[in-house]
Amino acid sequence: MNYGEILYTDVANGIGCRTSLFVSGCTHHCKGCFNEMTWDFNYGKPFTREVEDEIIETLKPDYIDGLTILGGEPMEVVNQKVLRPFIERIKKEVPKATIWIYSGYTWEELTDANNKRCHSDDTDKILSMIDVLVDGEFMLDKKDLMLRFRGSSNQRVINVPETLAQGKVVLSKYNDRDTSRSV
Repeated sequence: MNYGEILYTDVANGIGCRTSLFVSGCTHHCKGCFNEMTWDFNYGKPFTREVEDEIIETLKPDYIDGLTILGGEPMEVVNQKVLRPFIERIKKEVPKATIWIYSGYTWEELTDANNKRCHSDDTDKILSMIDVLVDGEFMLDKKDLMLRFRGSSNQRVINVPETLAQGKVVLSKYNDRDTSRSV
């Protein structure tokens, strides 16, 4: 797996101060995507053990809330193979870190064992370890600058632990509009 960028002390892609990893590779190709260069699976640099180590170190300070993984498409099957052991390391080495994933795939697609486009042997394990999933493709005709942590109104900010516990999609308290700013 390759990655396009890592942002340290990022406050735009999840709650609190975070490290954000932009993975490479995406088959959605959403019209109006803000990160088209990451569609190419070969874009950027190789995601090595050294890069993992560096990210894990950035998650340790008390003022860092966690990691956000976006892209590209983290939940492409080929990316899941690399991300699952990385997330397992984070849960072991920095258990206080919350994990957010942005995916163009919906919760329903990801949890459908028959959907080989995005469901693999790694999917359920990844979902069991994350706190928030922002799901759904970006849709330019549904773009809304007043939404928190998402670009279009079809996307959802999902509380993953509650969703797994209840067996139905439970939206996060962050699935609202940002009324603190005017556009």
